[in-house]
Amino acid sequence: MSDAELAIAAAEAGAAVVRARFGQPLDRFVKSGNDFATAADLDSEKAILDVLRAARPDDAVLAEESGGAGDPGTGRVWLVDPLCGTLNFAAHTPLASVNVALRTGGEVTAAASADPFSGEVFWTDGTTARIRRGQDQNPLTPTATVPLVDVDLDPPFANGPGFRAVRLLGDLAFTQRFGVRVTSTTLALAWVAAGRRAAYLSDSDLTDNVHFAAPVAICRAAGCVVTGLRGEPVGEGAGGLLAAADQETHDALLALVAKQFRGGRP
Repeated sequence: MSDAELAIAAAEAGAAVVRARFGQPLDRFVKSGNDFATAADLDSEKAILDVLRAARPDDAVLAEESGGAGDPGTGRVWLVDPLCGTLNFAAHTPLASVNVALRTGGEVTAAASADPFSGEVFWTDGTTARIRRGQDQNPLTPTATVPLVDVDLDPPFANGPGFRAVRLLGDLAFTQRFGVRVTSTTLALAWVAAGRRAAYLSDSDLTDNVHFAAPVAICRAAGCVVTGLRGEPVGEGAGGLLAAADQETHDALLALVAKQFRGGRP
């Protein structure tokens, strides 16, 4: 089994748990502030880790709920996000994803993001990016034809208080060109690769971030333009994330973001 096939199998195992537990009463485990995990998060993570450890027992793991395990010095680390969109899930809203990525050295070389409710799996082997529906496999093709931008408004914010994405939404130049969506799960980032969103914007710290590793890798392999909020490589400088279907869309959003950094107002 290739690393990409293993990422898919692990993500699908987690997605099956999330799907089965949807709508059920679930215990909550408070982590900090308004952040919590549910029993579904924990069970999904266990299912994912069982798949990974059975196939690659010597690889290290960094998981959302259980933390790190194994020796990262091996150069192979699996990043596991068992349920991205826990708040949605707990509110019986079927918008979530299960993310599994393999980081080899400093690069993500295999990744999968599974939608538990549609059954779709977005995946990459580090070179190509595809969407799997049952037995069908099709290339992911980003496009800005539908001018929707998904914005992550969940704290903490890497650049606050100097930058606030919510201010961007009030900029007339933004609203004249784009429609905004707040899906509150990184599934929307995979949708950029699939041509369902023109772009995705987040002011999160992406260092060892298990939520973003898989969908960022998928976007890159699909040909999206992916940078930090100032156009720098992801993880450097100001941080944050701007993933766009094409260069024109990316440049337009980068200019709007820069105005917010300068303290500009609509």
